[in-house]
Amino acid sequence: MIRGGRLTIPTDLDMIEETLALKEELDADAIRDCDGTLMPNELLECGAKVYATYYTTRKDNEWAKNNPEEVQQEYLITDRYTAKADTLEIKLMHGFHTQQLKVNELDDPKEWWEVIDRTTGEIVPTTDWEYDTHTGCVTLQSKKYHEYTVSFLAFLIWDPVHMYNFITNDWKDAPHQCTFDVRQPKTQQYVKEKLRKFCEENPHIDVIRFTTFFHQFTLTFDDQKREKYVEWFGYSASVSPYILRQFEKWAGYKFRPEFIVDQGYHNSIFRIPSKEFKDFIEFQQIEVSKLAKELVDIVHSYGKEAMMFLGDHWIGTEPFGKYFANIGLDSVVGSVGNGVTMRMISDIKGVKYTEGRFLPYFFPDVFTEGGDPIKEANENWLQARRAMLRSPLDRIGYGGYLKLATEWPNFIDTIKNVISEFRQIHEYTDGTKSYTAPFKVAILNSWGNIRRWMSNQVHHAIWYREIYSYVGVIECLSGMPIDVEFINFDDIRHGIDPSIKVIINAGTTGTSWTGGENWIDEEIVTKIREFVDLGGGFIGVGEPTAYQYQGRYFQLSDVMGVDKEVGFTLSHDKYNSLNTNHFILEDIEEAIDFGEGMSSVYAQGDHYQVLAMDQKYCQLVTNQYGKGRSVYFAGLPYSPQNCRLLLRAIYFAASEEEAMKKYFVTNMNTEIAAFEKVNKVVIINNSVNDVNTDLYVEGKLYNSYNLKAMEMKWIDL
Repeated sequence: MIRGGRLTIPTDLDMIEETLALKEELDADAIRDCDGTLMPNELLECGAKVYATYYTTRKDNEWAKNNPEEVQQEYLITDRYTAKADTLEIKLMHGFHTQQLKVNELDDPKEWWEVIDRTTGEIVPTTDWEYDTHTGCVTLQSKKYHEYTVSFLAFLIWDPVHMYNFITNDWKDAPHQCTFDVRQPKTQQYVKEKLRKFCEENPHIDVIRFTTFFHQFTLTFDDQKREKYVEWFGYSASVSPYILRQFEKWAGYKFRPEFIVDQGYHNSIFRIPSKEFKDFIEFQQIEVSKLAKELVDIVHSYGKEAMMFLGDHWIGTEPFGKYFANIGLDSVVGSVGNGVTMRMISDIKGVKYTEGRFLPYFFPDVFTEGGDPIKEANENWLQARRAMLRSPLDRIGYGGYLKLATEWPNFIDTIKNVISEFRQIHEYTDGTKSYTAPFKVAILNSWGNIRRWMSNQVHHAIWYREIYSYVGVIECLSGMPIDVEFINFDDIRHGIDPSIKVIINAGTTGTSWTGGENWIDEEIVTKIREFVDLGGGFIGVGEPTAYQYQGRYFQLSDVMGVDKEVGFTLSHDKYNSLNTNHFILEDIEEAIDFGEGMSSVYAQGDHYQVLAMDQKYCQLVTNQYGKGRSVYFAGLPYSPQNCRLLLRAIYFAASEEEAMKKYFVTNMNTEIAAFEKVNKVVIINNSVNDVNTDLYVEGKLYNSYNLKAMEMKWIDL
């Protein structure tokens, strides 16, 4: 019999009886409130663990209004403006929403702002510009036809997530929730006392679910209440003169607004991080973890658990950073959008348990005419399930307005199946780990482990068209029988871990994911060449190792057997021909989807084999380099077939082809996880159609199976 529990459901004041009924029906053992809902007193003794969503930075407008100097702040940068005279006037708040942001006129602009001539990159001296509080404009002495920007501090007078929820749910009467900065001494003391009071007044609350701690990721709206700039990893809203003065003492150098606004790129996760930005991230991690621990200790002193939501104000809590475990949290909960976001939560160490909030969120943008919450729930589970078999969450749950879910036909039946299969995974595997290949695979980028399972995508599994061709690499890996490491270029400099057999570099040139100038570092290229020459494997996707230098675009073109035509070698003839007879393609039945792909890549050298082409250019190429091997993909979006392609490419690059069929299923729409300690394997059907598949164990045919749509079949060996 499969035991219940491991499930959290949302509630609200007008859903008491429905919550109790659903708790019984789903065998849930925890209930929670959400933004825009309230916990009914009638449910405090219903026999379930009670989560209280707790905000350290908002839901107290009185404090924010009485302490305007301690409202949270964000660094903004204006648009570029071209001077056509000797003076130029720039209106700071043009294009920003004035209900969300307000120029900081309390602190000295000459100390904390920066005017830059973007034509030359030079800082305009503070003596050459002035700010007018009446007009909200900076007037500067300019050079004709030069472009200028102003970087300035602004107060966050409307919490960005509350603003998002307000707009998404079309709230009418809810007051705008102001922010306040818990890092400031006065507010810090106030927040600690407020937390103690909450714990004392709510003895029936079991779990304080911090949402999150102190600094909101960057979520800036334009003057039409549209999202202007969103960066889930962004530190732009974690600044204030108080914090920056502390940073300057810690770092030993003067802080510049440019370290945050970054020419207008705002240090997007796609940017190769500067030394100064990495310093600021580390400083914030140290300070946030220390203060967060103080709040967690308060919660523990009242016998309650402390849970962190991996979202909203999570900046500085970097769960794979060096200081996260110091916080002393009991658990982390986050939104599960796909396999990657699932692993981003489930791989977290330093907590007692992890919990995933599954989609769809019970919001009216999905539970509406034209919406399809059942389809979204099924797709969400199909991608998360394959990753769950590799690194399972301890708990799952849902959030939002319960009323919407209970009134949608057949939706509860749909999530019943999700909950049942999740519990089966725990029951049948008995806490054991699934089998993985006898070697590790490393994802190499500029961020390394601090962005473990965060590469090449946006939170909640939202992706950009420009990158979906590379997102597929880590989404496929999230559910593969492969131990994955995330390494940066300093890790290469310090020496490649001998347990790593294959290195993957995937993405677009110049981004943090491929590495930019790191590829003209002699130490980097020689160490990887040696690694492959002595028997290692290298897989490149998109524009791996790309940087135009010394007559090469792909700096490891010799290792990969490919380079890219960028217009400089059009006069050089290229004689590529197709040969599809290869281990990687053995069970590939349909045309390969390379996504946006990468054009103008050609094979070169003496030991390559072209497996796929687009007219005269190459899309899939293997190469022998000394004792090692490489594989190049023009792109690899997520799909069951591409997961199979990547699996085969990894085993080929590792020179471990025979090991692939230790546990193997032939239908590419199916995958297998083996739990040797309990003598079980599970086969999952990742499609919405019935399929047949053969099971191989230790390289030999074991049996054949028919799986229904989306079925998960457990087999005793």
